Amino acid sequence: MTFVKKLNLIFLLVTIVSLLLFMYSWYGSYSFDKNPLSNNIQEQISKKVFEIRMLIKKHYNVNINIPIIITNKMNSKLFGIATFDTSTNTIKIYLNKKRFKESLTYMLDDVLPHEYAHALMFSFGNFSNQNSGHTKNWQKACRNLNGTKCNRFVNHNDIVINKTKLPF
Repeated sequence: MTFVKKLNLIFLLVTIVSLLLFMYSWYGSYSFDKNPLSNNIQEQISKKVFEIRMLIKKHYNVNINIPIIITNKMNSKLFGIATFDTSTNTIKIYLNKKRFKESLTYMLDDVLPHEYAHALMFSFGNFSNQNSGHTKNWQKACRNLNGTKCNRFVNHNDIVINKTKLPF
């Protein structure tokens, strides 16, 4: 076999393997978008919500049950949002499903306590617009709920750094 034929064969094999990897990656992304979160992720969310509710009970002596809605219809810049409907006096927390693909740990340890702190402020009638609702009281509530980063907004470096930590 000549050198040119070997080179063509290698190029063909690399092209086929690359195409298969691309299709595998595309299918994984497609199936994540079209299916509900895995049972494992849903269980981790439930466990974290239970933990946060116990912390609310411990620190504020309030039994609060706020619906968590996972949606892929949120603006891609948002990780989550707590809402208060004045017509029904209901609080809901929406989490961006697409962001679970990026970092489950960040969503559980940072976003959930962050949004629960907002929901807690709503339940206390604290609707401050100061600093976009990220007041000193909100920060204290976020820390009480074991929020690891009780900042005003998402720090994307935290997600990148978390992904690149070595296991040892």
